[in-house]
Amino acid sequence: MIKLLVASPLRNLSASFLVAAIVSGCGGTLSGAGPYKGDIEKENVNYNLVDISARTIAPYMRAPERAPVSTIVKPSLGGVRLMPGDNLKVLIADTAPEGSALFAPLATGGTQLTARIDEQGMLSLPYVGRQFVVGMTLNQVEQVIKRQLKGITTDVQAHVELVGDLSGSVLVAGAVKSPGRFTTLEAPLTLLDAINQAGGPVMEPHLVNVTVRNGNSVQQFNYEEILAGKNIPLRPNSEVVVDRARQRFVAMGAVNEPGLKDLPSQNTSLLDALGAVGGLREGNANAEGVFVFRMESPNTKPTVLRLNMRDPAAIFYARQIVMKPDDTIYVTNAAVYEWQKIISPVVQTMILGRSVGAYQ
Repeated sequence: MIKLLVASPLRNLSASFLVAAIVSGCGGTLSGAGPYKGDIEKENVNYNLVDISARTIAPYMRAPERAPVSTIVKPSLGGVRLMPGDNLKVLIADTAPEGSALFAPLATGGTQLTARIDEQGMLSLPYVGRQFVVGMTLNQVEQVIKRQLKGITTDVQAHVELVGDLSGSVLVAGAVKSPGRFTTLEAPLTLLDAINQAGGPVMEPHLVNVTVRNGNSVQQFNYEEILAGKNIPLRPNSEVVVDRARQRFVAMGAVNEPGLKDLPSQNTSLLDALGAVGGLREGNANAEGVFVFRMESPNTKPTVLRLNMRDPAAIFYARQIVMKPDDTIYVTNAAVYEWQKIISPVVQTMILGRSVGAYQ
């Protein structure tokens, strides 16, 4: 039990400081969003501290904007290789005299049949029987039909069209407005064609990753790069997966809107990122203590960039420094603000002590 003896102003003040110390020390430390500026700047074996200046900024600068690409992708129609699920329209015409032929003559349009390749890869037609056709081209299927009908009918003609295809289609899935499978029968597709047919991405271009799989290789793009000229032709039976790119950073400390944020663009500067969080909180930010914490790679020490925004040149430096995904911006509190956090409970306790003394 603590007894406060109010016998003199000095004793009253001492008691007030004692109570203030108890109040402010209840949690062990003063509240805050992170380390103090001085603690970050101490020599540390766990990270490299870089004080940004004209001499040190070069390795951390943004890349120059890419020049527009003038080339246009002109896809060519690749050969279709059949697969289970494909639907075929088959035209067979016979040159034998009418009445003795198995199939209608070409002059009357021939005999038209529709058939679907089953799950075993087999195609079944009258007089032709069941034939394995998976992996064949349409011309090869025509030759199989003619070979099987040789001796059964005279000088048979065959024509095969792909009317419902899996082998000639492209699948677009993920973060697009209308995912689905789109045919390449009408015209060959580029990557932009396929994404546009799926309604386009549901996010801003720089926040979109695009993965293209075709059975032999995997390619990854940022959608903004595709728009800038990295469009490619798509092979039939490709898969296009659109998902969210990990383009985020964390803002902590004395900023107006702390939290997890999307990078505003593909080549975001530190100044852009500070603008995206509302800038420094004027009431308590220490403009000399703006830090960027960055993990370069698992095999290297992390880097901490320090920027003194009191220096007018720092505005230009901040515009040149590139932000990377998973960077953390931390703005320390001003020393006077930290002092206010100590003084405020002391003043409040002194006022309380005077109020109590007035009733004694």
